[in-house]
Amino acid sequence: MGLIGCGKISSIYIENSHRFPEFDIIACADLDHSKAEETASKYGIKHVFTVEEMMVSPHIDLILNLTIPQAHAALDLKAIEHKKHVYSEKPLAISFEDGKLLVDSARLNNVQVGSAPDTFLGGSIQLAGQVIEEGIIGRTIGATAFMMSCGPESWHPNPEFFYHVGGGPMFDMGPYYLTALVSLMGPVSRLTGSTRITFPERIITSPEKYGEKIIVQVPTHVSGILEFTNGTTATITTSFDVAATRTPFIEIYGEKGTIGLPDPNQFNHPILLKLHGEKEWKEMKPDGDTHDNLRGIGLADMSHAIETGITPRANSALGLHVLEIMHGIHRSSELGSHYIMETTCVRPALVSKKMETFK
Repeated sequence: MGLIGCGKISSIYIENSHRFPEFDIIACADLDHSKAEETASKYGIKHVFTVEEMMVSPHIDLILNLTIPQAHAALDLKAIEHKKHVYSEKPLAISFEDGKLLVDSARLNNVQVGSAPDTFLGGSIQLAGQVIEEGIIGRTIGATAFMMSCGPESWHPNPEFFYHVGGGPMFDMGPYYLTALVSLMGPVSRLTGSTRITFPERIITSPEKYGEKIIVQVPTHVSGILEFTNGTTATITTSFDVAATRTPFIEIYGEKGTIGLPDPNQFNHPILLKLHGEKEWKEMKPDGDTHDNLRGIGLADMSHAIETGITPRANSALGLHVLEIMHGIHRSSELGSHYIMETTCVRPALVSKKMETFK
């Protein structure tokens, strides 16, 4: 495997590569060549390539794309054209049209495309999936999901991109919540959205650019109602405009009970379960360390899938479906009408506890 994009997120992927025997990162590249050299030296990566050298190298089977979201589609397409499998950080692409182009191109070139987030493969969501599959809460009726914050300009050194095209709370954090919901209840068939820009200008208060203004280009409070193919209805709100909240991250409502899920940007935090007739919530802990960061688990699953000829769980159909949901919520708000989904996907199979890879 070759890694492109040696920013902050690359560290955990490289560190975790030693936990997963399915892939070996042998080369890295970055537009800032010195950053690639520094990363290679720090982690003992064998080769430092340019992006072009990475694309044509006969020793690279799969490219891990950790560049900024605006660069995902172009770089992924280039990898696909060079017959490389590719896995990128979320989202799959910025535009829905680019996402469809990626999926079509991968099919024509007989390569796999995968996309983060892979947090749905962690213990929390897998345990919730097991509870649902075993019928413990009965058929799912509905769900709620909330990502509420006051925005990243108080702590992020370069927060501008969060408020420009391709940013906003839904595109930044929505993939974690939506991927979790789809992995538990399957694809969405229809949705409705409502969005707003609450503050047209934001003032940066982080030290690096303190006092600078950001002109907001994208909605910063985004709500959607999702209708799943299986009949479940869910609501989701993501916001950069909220001073405080006491809402849950995700709750799943079934005929017989409710599941409370932790932050879907984490892997192994406990879930809560309360059945009809019970007075107290029951905490259920998944296997593994509560604070473990398993980023790269989707990459390991994809590598295994490529070698065995099966479909990876964090696959392009799932990534494209989530991308369309995000676009659909914004589009519905613009048009003032329901949005009918074009894409669908298969709900990913639960990870077997027996799989040595994921211990």
